[in-house]
Amino acid sequence: MKKKIALVTGGYTGESVISYQSAETINKHLDKDLYDVYTIDIQKEGWWFTLADGQKIEVDKNDFSLTTEGRKIVFDLVFIGMHGSPGEDGRLQGYFDLLKIPYTGCDAATSALTMNKRFTVAVAGMGGIAVARSVLLFKKQYKGVNEQLLQLQFPVFIKPNSGGSSIGMSKINRPEDGLEEAIQKAFREDEQVLVEEMITGREFTVGVYRANGEIKVLPFTEIKADVNKPFFDFESKYHSKGLEITPADVDEKILKNVSEAAQKVYRIFNCGGVIR
Repeated sequence: MKKKIALVTGGYTGESVISYQSAETINKHLDKDLYDVYTIDIQKEGWWFTLADGQKIEVDKNDFSLTTEGRKIVFDLVFIGMHGSPGEDGRLQGYFDLLKIPYTGCDAATSALTMNKRFTVAVAGMGGIAVARSVLLFKKQYKGVNEQLLQLQFPVFIKPNSGGSSIGMSKINRPEDGLEEAIQKAFREDEQVLVEEMITGREFTVGVYRANGEIKVLPFTEIKADVNKPFFDFESKYHSKGLEITPADVDEKILKNVSEAAQKVYRIFNCGGVIR
């Protein structure tokens, strides 16, 4: 008998458009000989499964089930194909834990922690991972650019603390080059904003997963921003305005150092499934 998989997508943030793209890719690659896949769209207005004729079936949140044509459908596994809240920040994970429904990816605690950039940096730093200096700003307490911010080494990146896909993010080379405007832009996406020193060097993204008790590292991808872009922003990521090279051309020393750091991060945060 085929397993029933709920592929959850959508979300409550501006990243929902990326969630739909990810879910489409995931659905395309799931083996339909083994799995019946139901794409569940989670929005603030409701949670639905859409039939082929366009009819929307509302999810029963009491047990995360569907009822269609008098038949109740319960799921063997949830595949989380969602960017942003509530799919990346531990909320859905905690919900599924209560219902005892297994799901892909990290658990609720790890998801909540790593969605918060400042907490992630702090824990990584305590674990011996080199991190950039940063300042965290709170919208309700923020009164403008202060000495603490000016003591950072510019250029800096301004980021919504719990955001993703580079939405609301800016790179500022000097304080007089629009620092305040960039902070306000980030505050429109989040109640907390992280101002972080730029680290000059090559940028890699590294996939990591655990198999048979061993933490394995996938081939690196080197990220190169478009020459006309200040960094690898939303357009670069999702509209092919940058360059991603897989596998990256790296020497043995870099390969070893980055692989060991990636494995260490996986252990420090008690990650599960495939992470990047």
